[in-house]
Amino acid sequence: MPIVGVKDTRKQQLIDATMESIAELGMQNTTIVSISKRAGMSSGIISHYFGGKQGLIEAALRYLLDQLGKELRERMAKTDGSPEQRLNCIIESNFSEFQRSALAAKTWLSFWARSMHEPGLQRLQQINNARLYSNLRYSFAQVLAPEAATEAARQTAALIDGFWLRSALSLDPLESFEAGERLCKKFVHETLAQAGPEHHFNSNGPQGLKTLNRG
Repeated sequence: MPIVGVKDTRKQQLIDATMESIAELGMQNTTIVSISKRAGMSSGIISHYFGGKQGLIEAALRYLLDQLGKELRERMAKTDGSPEQRLNCIIESNFSEFQRSALAAKTWLSFWARSMHEPGLQRLQQINNARLYSNLRYSFAQVLAPEAATEAARQTAALIDGFWLRSALSLDPLESFEAGERLCKKFVHETLAQAGPEHHFNSNGPQGLKTLNRG
């Protein structure tokens, strides 16, 4: 009789090994063999649990997205729920220690490049983009008129993605990530401040943020 949790543990070990292989070899050169060796498991286990390399790669991306959502929920639980704090939580989640780690950064970069050619990865990336925009717009809509909230959400999403990408490719990633996070927060603060207290809108949209992912 199998021990409860062994299956999930093995799956996570394979996902971790996949990210390690992608970070070291790149997605193109990552193989079932390179993953299984790092995980200390047979190649057949990958096919059994994930149906092959592509299924495992998509599982690794979903893991990164899940981590992003988890980080956001943990930050949100510590705030009073004001629009600016919610927006800051979104920014902080995207620039968290895990999301900007060398392992996660290299894996994200490989995913982005490959998503242009892999429908499964492209679908996950589109979901990620839509969630980021939706979460940003929901918070901006508490303060700004609808059209302004839409514009602010698009600008903030572009800033997050742009600063994150430039930072991941920077010669000094740590300083660059910190500067990127600070500048994104500055944009949010200045955008909300320009509205003034008399322009605050109380949207009756769904409560809470959706689970978001990077990108």
